[in-house]
Amino acid sequence: MAYDFDLFVIGAGSGGVRAARFAAGFGAKVAVAESRYLGGTCVNVGCVPKKLLVYGAHVADELEQAAGFGWTLEEGHFDWGTLIANKNREIERLNGIYRNLLVNSGVTLLQGHARITGANEVEVEGQRYSARHILIATGGWPQVPDIPGKELAITSNEAFYLKQLPRRVLVVGGGYIAVEFAGIFQGLGADTTLLYRGDLFLRGFDGSVRTHLKEELQKRGLDLQFNADIQRIDKLEDGSLKATLKDGRELLADCVFYATGRRPMLDNLGLENTGVELDPRGFIRVDEQYQTTAPSILAIGDVIGRVQLTPVALAEGMAVARRLFKPEQYRPVDYQNIPTAVFSQPPIGTVGLTEEQALEAGHKVQIFESRFRAMKLTLTDIQEKTLMKLVVDAETDKVLGCHMVGPDAGEIIQGLGIALKAGATKQQFDDTIGVHPTAAEEFVTMRTVTR
Repeated sequence: MAYDFDLFVIGAGSGGVRAARFAAGFGAKVAVAESRYLGGTCVNVGCVPKKLLVYGAHVADELEQAAGFGWTLEEGHFDWGTLIANKNREIERLNGIYRNLLVNSGVTLLQGHARITGANEVEVEGQRYSARHILIATGGWPQVPDIPGKELAITSNEAFYLKQLPRRVLVVGGGYIAVEFAGIFQGLGADTTLLYRGDLFLRGFDGSVRTHLKEELQKRGLDLQFNADIQRIDKLEDGSLKATLKDGRELLADCVFYATGRRPMLDNLGLENTGVELDPRGFIRVDEQYQTTAPSILAIGDVIGRVQLTPVALAEGMAVARRLFKPEQYRPVDYQNIPTAVFSQPPIGTVGLTEEQALEAGHKVQIFESRFRAMKLTLTDIQEKTLMKLVVDAETDKVLGCHMVGPDAGEIIQGLGIALKAGATKQQFDDTIGVHPTAAEEFVTMRTVTR
């Protein structure tokens, strides 16, 4: 049978665009349908604008440290509207780049909601298209618990478009998005409280990292409230919000920001017209080659609920394009030792196993930890400490995990990700000459086993 397209991609986020571009480059006839914005969550309401806001929040730190280096500055004034306008302009520029990447690759771009109407058929704005392969790359969507007053809360989607910086913010959640936005709001001058229903945020990260970040955030004056959750939200006559907690306490705020998880974006996708099955968590079930339970349909990225990171979606998109249209270049995605960063303040960089994971996996471990005050802070009164940690297999000397909390953690951890991917040992770390004076050299100068 002749099809309109060899590959029809639903969703122009990072993974979908990567799959489409490379499939077209391999000679396939490709279409992409997108109903919202080019670049997906990452470019529009995720990684990119968030990092720009983090940069903005960090300026307050630079101003505070300036006096120690001889600078006398007038009292700074922050304007939220200017930051958001500049952010919007940059996002529009990136949208244009994504459009050009697709069109210049020979991909047919369809702007509208795509709905699957059959095993090999997709409908966009009333027009039906046939395709040999359909790739679902629709990403995720933030969700707010079903509590009274939930409509008064915002998520990361709305936070990037607030008309003004709220004076008082309640951030609800214990994942990296909650921690990052709490730092953004506080760094830009809002009175910020972070509520989390568990004992300690960032579940799944190394225990030393979680504890160290908690201590540093408290030093900065961030109000951390653990084992706390909101029961209802009410709007008061003056326009402010009252959050009633499950323990009966009441907190007042101008903004309640929820970062309590994301669901797969499957709304009106037409999966009922296919043999696609979902897993118990509600994500699309796929095999190791991103094949769904329907032979002609594949899925990648956040919608399959594996590792929900932009670079992972890019790798999955590349893998699909190669397997379908350039099989001699195909290689599976390696989900081991994926470096990642949390742009908290101070930031986290991590790659490999946590201490807890290493022990659970049966490794006999040696732990090397170092806490120190960064050189840049020695001319200031700021007492922030950096944490660096290595998890080492005591029997093979292989470095199992590298973890850091401190300035430039994300930049530093990228290079260590290569080392772990290559199977580096602690002896090889020790034999590497450090770059002096830097914080990064601490990773190759830790000699004493902490425990």
